Formats: sequence, C-alpha cells, structure tokens
Amino acid sequence: MRYQQSPIILDSLFFVAPLVLVACAAYWWNLRLFSLLCILLGIFVLWFFRNPERYPPSDIKAIVSPADGRIIAVETVPPGDLMMEETTKVSIFMNVFNVHVNRMPMQGVIDAIRYYPGAFVSANLDKASLQNERNAVLIRMANGKSLLVIQIAGLIARRIVCWVREGMSVNRGERFGLIKFGSRLDVYIPRGIEVTARIGDTVRAGESEIGRMP
Repeated sequence: MRYQQSPIILDSLFFVAPLVLVACAAYWWNLRLFSLLCILLGIFVLWFFRNPERYPPSDIKAIVSPADGRIIAVETVPPGDLMMEETTKVSIFMNVFNVHVNRMPMQGVIDAIRYYPGAFVSANLDKASLQNERNAVLIRMANGKSLLVIQIAGLIARRIVCWVREGMSVNRGERFGLIKFGSRLDVYIPRGIEVTARIGDTVRAGESEIGRMP
C-alpha cells in the first residue's frame, strides 16, 4: 500500500482533473471568474485529500484514534453483529476540514470486514451509527480480544474507501481507508480495556490515545 503514503491521496485526481479541464475551458472562453473558482475548488480538494505522516505514541498499550475529529459519544452498547459482548462505543465526528485518512487503532489481524448499505443522514446524529451506509472492520489483537472500527458515511460523504482485506496483519497507526467529504467513525472497545476518550476531546488519527490495554 505504498501509494497511500504519498502526501496527497491519489483518489483526489478523479476530482481535480475535471476541475482543471473546466478551468482551462472557462479561461479560454474568457470566463475568468468561473475559471478561478474551479481552480480554488481544486486546491481545496487537494487539501482535503492531504495525507500527513503520523507517529503513534511509544506506549504500546495505548489504543489510538482511527480518525481526526471530535469525540461526540462515549457509551456502553449491547452485543451486535460482530462484537458478541457488551462494549464501549467511542464515536468520532469528522468535518470537511479534518484529515480524512483513517488509521488502525491497534496492531492485529483483520478477522472480518462487513459492508452495510444505508442512508446518508448527518453523521453527528446518534442514528447514523445504525442507519447510514457503513463499513465495519474487526481487528483481532494479540491478546485474543477484538476491536471493531466502523467507517460511517455522512450527509455529504458518499463514498467509503477501505484498503485492507480479511486475513491481513496490520500495525497500530497504519492507514486503512478514508471516507470522502465528512463523516464519522465508531470504535467498539471490549470490556476489560480502559477507555480514556472523553466527549468533547479533539483527536488525531494514529496519535491520540482513546483507550489503554491492561
């Protein structure tokens, strides 16, 4: 997945290239203001798809945030499709100004990936966790416990990208996907693991601690 380590995610080219062509055509037809708007929009798209390096904390017990954004919920939830026990759900809301590359919260093996079609209500609403289009990634850690990370599309976001596959070994802080143009990630942390995230915290993917292994 070396291409994912470039400063700009290459998916941006599918949006930027048409904008550049339209800008050139508009300039040719003397539509200078419209051409400038297209160029500015293209610059914003490149900035949105930025892909900075991140460095996980040296403490190997730290579970890191899979996304940039703000913690909007920390709550206990009952067993579900992939997590067969009660867990603590940590929800992270990403706005259009956050970095949207998602990273692994902990080292482990990808046990399962499940895609669920759905709606596109605002990602900061509680019902988005169950109603919106989403992609669930189950990570089995070295101690046998599992973490569940769910990428959730939002009101503007219409495309979830996941670069990992079942059976892959992944490292803490490793890039594993993105959600285009604003969204949310939910992390389900099993019992016996301390949750350190608090509502209102601002977190950075791959760096900010949201939990601690025993």
